[in-house]
Amino acid sequence: MSLTQRLTITQPMRVFWLTWFGQLISLIGSGLTAFGVGAKIFLDTRSTTQFALLSFFAVAPMLVLSPLAGALVDRWDRRRAMLLADLGNGFSTLLIFGMVLASNRGLFEIEPWHFYLPVSIGSCFGAFRWPAFFATVSLLVPKQHLGRANAMAEVASGASQILSPIVAGALIEKVGLIGVLSVDVFSFSFAVITLLMVRFPRPIATAEGQRGKGSLKEEVKQGWTFIRARPGLLSLLAFTVVATLCMDLVMLLITPLVLAFTDISTLGIIASVAGAGALVGAVFMGVWGGPKNQLVGILGFQVLSGLVLFMAAPVPSVPLVATAAALYLFTMPPMLASSQSIWQRKIPADLQGRASAVKRMVLLSVPPVVALMAGPLADGLFEPAMAPGGALAGSMGRLLGVGPGRGIAVIFIVLGLLTLANVAVGWMNPRLRNLDRELPDALPDVPATSVDAAGNTVPNALPNATSAGASAS
Repeated sequence: MSLTQRLTITQPMRVFWLTWFGQLISLIGSGLTAFGVGAKIFLDTRSTTQFALLSFFAVAPMLVLSPLAGALVDRWDRRRAMLLADLGNGFSTLLIFGMVLASNRGLFEIEPWHFYLPVSIGSCFGAFRWPAFFATVSLLVPKQHLGRANAMAEVASGASQILSPIVAGALIEKVGLIGVLSVDVFSFSFAVITLLMVRFPRPIATAEGQRGKGSLKEEVKQGWTFIRARPGLLSLLAFTVVATLCMDLVMLLITPLVLAFTDISTLGIIASVAGAGALVGAVFMGVWGGPKNQLVGILGFQVLSGLVLFMAAPVPSVPLVATAAALYLFTMPPMLASSQSIWQRKIPADLQGRASAVKRMVLLSVPPVVALMAGPLADGLFEPAMAPGGALAGSMGRLLGVGPGRGIAVIFIVLGLLTLANVAVGWMNPRLRNLDRELPDALPDVPATSVDAAGNTVPNALPNATSAGASAS
């Protein structure tokens, strides 16, 4: 056995944990850059619109490329797809690093729009990461533990939200944005190393997954065809679109809401407290595993998130907003992990890249819309209406106060009401309510394959397993 084979990790759960840890470090680094660049743009311009445009360019290319990325993920070795994503994001970070360094040395004056192209490049490569990761989780983890495994992905996200603002705030004060970007360069390098150490099994071929094979155009279409033919999944997708709209608006507008009455260091503290809420929610879900009826868990935690939004509105108080943010993000990991588990259980493993990419494309269409509407809603409508003498100053102003940030507080109340209405409509839809009973699981109880040290796919012993394995790339 060669040295490379001896260093290669192939046991499924060990592969999952090492891959997860590499992506955790990468997410923390990406969070540093996102926080640092976003805060710089808002503080330089004091414009919600300019701040929101950065989010638009971070998401729009991923939206366009997702269907193609999903089809390619199902064709390729999924580990290589994740490597491509990490290397591409690293290249994007290096471009931003070069721009900031040149600006610090007085070679040119950096403007907000200078960040849009490198962020877009990183987004193009990022289209491959999550379809490949979540499609691989179902190959490594038994389906009865998918809720816990997906919760660990939310742990990574929560840890990033806790650590990134704290580290970014400290680095920006001491060594500026360059220090933030330097840590991000290390983080993506670490993620690449972990991916080089593992091998992913390829999924067992199924009749559904093989349909349309050979034609990239047909493979791109098949993910949508599969979802559209199953009303329960289509209803779950529609519910998630509305939930994502509310969540993205909250996540985008929390920065200008907080900076309207405090400074960036306090914003970092609030973001970290909120991240702690997400982390606790993810750990809680990882230990609990979720309810037997995962849809009930999704709707229940969504109700709680809607109620929590009312807490953030009454007064511009740091403790109140921090508590509301933590509780709000606490509800997200159980809801997202349960939803992701349903998708993984109901879709054949060799079709999950395409179906996951279509679902992701639909959901990624929400943030650009949010980014484009947040500025006009806040700067053009609600903030002027809640200014002294504004249209809402005599009504909502008596409850919430008037001045900077109070218009965004009104938006939070509207989003809370919309969240509760979305849950009510979802529960009244029988296709969504009975999804688990009406649509059978497409996955076996244990992963169908593993990988040996030479990189070959090896079928696991499965009761009643009838499908043949494929060789790993």
